[in-house]
Amino acid sequence: MRQTRFPFTAVTVAALLAACGGSATQPSISGLAATGMALANANVTAKCSSGPTVSGTTFSDGSFSLELTGSQTMPCLVQVSNGAVTLHGFAADAGRINVTPLTDWVIAKAMGLDDALAFASFDASKGSAIKAGLDQAKTYVKAELIALTGGTLSGDPLTGFFKIGDADDKLLDSLAAALTAAGKTFDDLRLGAVLGQPLRAAMDRGTLVDPAALLTTMTAAQIDGATLASGLQAISGKAKCDVQLVALNYNTVGVKGEKTNSSGVLLLPTGACNSAAGLVAYAKGTDVQKPRTLANPADSETFLLAAVYAAQGYAVVATDYLGFAKSAYAYHPYLHADSEASSVIDSIRAARIAAKSNGAMLSGKVMVTGYSQGGHSSMAAHRAIERDNAREINLVAGAHLAGPYNLSGSLKLPNAIAGYQFFVPYLVTAWQKAYGNIYSSPALAFKQPYDSYIETLLPSPTLNYTMLVTSGKLPGAAGETPNQARDAMFQAAFLADAQTNANSTLFLAAKKNDLLGWSPKSRLLLCGGAGDPTVPPMVHQAVMKADFDSRNLVNVSSVDVDAYVQAAYGIGGKAPADPASAAFATYYGNYHGSYEPPFCHAQAKAVFDLVK
Repeated sequence: MRQTRFPFTAVTVAALLAACGGSATQPSISGLAATGMALANANVTAKCSSGPTVSGTTFSDGSFSLELTGSQTMPCLVQVSNGAVTLHGFAADAGRINVTPLTDWVIAKAMGLDDALAFASFDASKGSAIKAGLDQAKTYVKAELIALTGGTLSGDPLTGFFKIGDADDKLLDSLAAALTAAGKTFDDLRLGAVLGQPLRAAMDRGTLVDPAALLTTMTAAQIDGATLASGLQAISGKAKCDVQLVALNYNTVGVKGEKTNSSGVLLLPTGACNSAAGLVAYAKGTDVQKPRTLANPADSETFLLAAVYAAQGYAVVATDYLGFAKSAYAYHPYLHADSEASSVIDSIRAARIAAKSNGAMLSGKVMVTGYSQGGHSSMAAHRAIERDNAREINLVAGAHLAGPYNLSGSLKLPNAIAGYQFFVPYLVTAWQKAYGNIYSSPALAFKQPYDSYIETLLPSPTLNYTMLVTSGKLPGAAGETPNQARDAMFQAAFLADAQTNANSTLFLAAKKNDLLGWSPKSRLLLCGGAGDPTVPPMVHQAVMKADFDSRNLVNVSSVDVDAYVQAAYGIGGKAPADPASAAFATYYGNYHGSYEPPFCHAQAKAVFDLVK
């Protein structure tokens, strides 16, 4: 701990008094609070299963002693905070305890809950839950400490005695040094402990696998030429900045918290734009092409981000997701909210490192957005950042565009959405890989011949959307309707079970990845178009807005861009009405993928401009 040694601490004084036959004392909780340095002059509070809260202050060497009144019922959860660091310890009985990052992680793992949340509502049931999980949690933390520092803890992390300069104390010093070297805090690893994930992977999250590589610079004139030719300039405006494209390859975690990587792109405003930029973290729409990366100036989605945001002064980071481009992950966990959020959050961390290495300045303000699948991903990230990373990431707004937020509700629809043959098999097979219980055999979910290859089809190393159909890998080449494509691929009993059985594993997986039931603290925009046949707003956007409204949130807004789409692409400013017409097929075939996105991005930027 590198502190001055004190021959007598509060603990040893109390012990000497007792040994000398002093007056009988009340039971107490005493011990040491440290992170690798003593937590001196920190507030100490004990909440017990019942009885009044007890408070005090640590001494300069991190020691403390809280005298119980006799009316408390053990166990007690102890919190020590100096304003910068907050840690927790657990007292099963009166006596000596430790309060260190290790005890904090033991409690988090035992409870499966953030320590601060457990402390805020601590009672007898939570005390019992911690006690029940302690043995497994201690084993986990000791193993993770070896992985992080190479050292082995000699005693019990909760109660084992350690002193300044001994081997266990030096392990805390080594742990603190490892975290500092990785640019991480104890808080960064707590969430990994809650989930029982490898903490080495959590420490590496957001660090760069490869040096950030400048690919090219698009000049403002080049951007203006392209937006003028395509008609996008009426929405994006003229470029104010040149835009650098920087390729990223960064560390993140998989669905079980295991270490892996993802790639992506960082767009940096430059040229006439030299002030500190707000950072927009973007999540892309559904992608079926495994080699595709957004680190490509010719990619239409990348160019849209450059024109709407980066050329207007924002830095933009966009993840390729797990399982794409340079990612070594074995599959893409499609519409798996937690791993989507991790990919986005770690892209923010990687962007900060890459921006610095490329001489760019970021303002510290972060905004998240995404389209289609990306709307689901960006909202999952928005929720996770405010819940778990608020002290690290200053999230000022989120704009979630045409996203499928109500997945369990979408399974109940009697009619298939446009693109069903791509999206639903993708989702079902991804969740099978993530959870392992959606079906016991592909033949129980899929009809022949799809059951023989569907699990390895998406994303494809060689086929795009069109080729997946024209090759016969997915139905649609004969002009099948969405319902016909659905019925050609799926076993009727499998779908019926998801629609009617509340315990269906597919339905429960969908509930797990719904985004209903949370309350954003920062400004939030929902955007979509009423005519969207792929992600119908009445199923997702309207349900999401109603859910927010049920909690009387005033920081959430919702916009429908359908009027803009009709005016730009309809016949006489109106959507085609004849389902048998070629114009109808063209209009609705392009609505979600091409027509809707620029208008929603313009709405997103308008919100970001208010808080940047």
